Amino acid sequence: MIAPTSQRSKISHVQNSTQVITRFAPSPTGFLHIGGARTALFCSLFARHHGGQFKLRIEDTDRARSTDEAVEAILEGLAWLGLNWDGDVVSQFERADRHRAVATELLQTGKAFKCYCTPEEVESLREAAFAEGRALRSPWRDRDPSQAPDGAAFVVRFRAPEDGVEIEDAVQGNVSWAAKEFDDLILLRNDGAPTYNLAVVVDDHDMGVTHIIRGDDHLTNAARQTQIYRALGWDVPVFAHIPLIHGPDGKKLSKRHGALGVEAYRDMGYLPEGLRNYLLRLGWAKGDQELFTDEEMVEAFDLDGLNKAPARLDFDKMASVNAFHMKRADDARLTDLFWDAIAGREDLRTDDTARAWVFKAMGTIKDRAKTLAEIEDQTAFLLRPRPFKLEGKQAKALNDEARERLSRLRDVLAGQADWSEAGLDARLKSFAEEEAVGFGKVGMPLRAAVTGGAPAPDMSFVLAVLGREETLSRLDDQL
Repeated sequence: MIAPTSQRSKISHVQNSTQVITRFAPSPTGFLHIGGARTALFCSLFARHHGGQFKLRIEDTDRARSTDEAVEAILEGLAWLGLNWDGDVVSQFERADRHRAVATELLQTGKAFKCYCTPEEVESLREAAFAEGRALRSPWRDRDPSQAPDGAAFVVRFRAPEDGVEIEDAVQGNVSWAAKEFDDLILLRNDGAPTYNLAVVVDDHDMGVTHIIRGDDHLTNAARQTQIYRALGWDVPVFAHIPLIHGPDGKKLSKRHGALGVEAYRDMGYLPEGLRNYLLRLGWAKGDQELFTDEEMVEAFDLDGLNKAPARLDFDKMASVNAFHMKRADDARLTDLFWDAIAGREDLRTDDTARAWVFKAMGTIKDRAKTLAEIEDQTAFLLRPRPFKLEGKQAKALNDEARERLSRLRDVLAGQADWSEAGLDARLKSFAEEEAVGFGKVGMPLRAAVTGGAPAPDMSFVLAVLGREETLSRLDDQL
């Protein structure tokens, strides 16, 4: 879990006298998708690396599309992923009065103006501007507001500067735009509602944000926001615009590729630390290292490792990274997570005895699974309801000769004093010697009878986990 830390380290792209503050600012119109999760991770890691703060703002000004359910999904997704933010969650909508106050300040300093153009006039002006290869400029930027008709509706527009914009992006490098590319941006709509670019600038300034890490689809917004920062005389944060994630085919990520909410990856059996590690390497690198603990991620992460090229989603790599973290995970925690996932299943044994078997076996079977979903396959020999109905090769393995041998083995096991894995392994091997047969003549029918043919580790391990009573009962079922 990426938790707040007081760690300090050498800061690149940072003034040493300034505490680093990052923010994640999703719109609550749906789940926390994997691209947003990666952005939040990068923001969190950068802040933790520099001993700073990671803040969360919900950009809920679009009231028609914002929902409480989406806000809850985002908060739950971040919590599951282990990304803890500092302080209270900021609602952009609730700060509308502050946004309007800043717009008023821009009006008073002449950096903004009231535009009384009707929608039809705006469309005509936009078409003329397009034909001339420039952005829209309102005629009201140079008119006296007293010329407006009484009671006419107006919007507040930002007076686009006559010079261009240049920013030094921590990922994209030097990026510049000509002045003609920017229109007189609307700051307040005719109902007084603040627009996105104004609200973002005011909120980031008031929250003390020093670094804005986000997708490169916001690169043009960085230019517009830089103009507003400068008009207000505020410091411009460091921008770091990261390429968006693409699908395995190199095309824009979509639901068919895996543009899902993080809860979908949870339900597929990924661990939060596994997904964090995978997302870290999705567009960031430090040498050839692929696998990171949380401590290593915080220690290593900085903006210098971010790539300009889009990253591609790779489910095979995601599973491989998750397998590393499965092996490291605590057995009790994995058992709890797995048990939560199978709760209510009627096709599996879910009693306390079965849970105890899973916990006892977890240290071995977790090494054979890449996700929690694969744990189900690896525990089928424990959780399959009895009696087993044997078919195919398993049924053939229990022919008359094999049943007679298993019957003798059953009596031997009933008297076995040492029920440890090592003790059982030695006894099974000695039994095969006593029967004067290869171990397969013992192991195959024993496996069929005790596991029902489900994938399972060595039989001595299986018997040790199940215990004497369950082992003998399963043999009795088939005999």
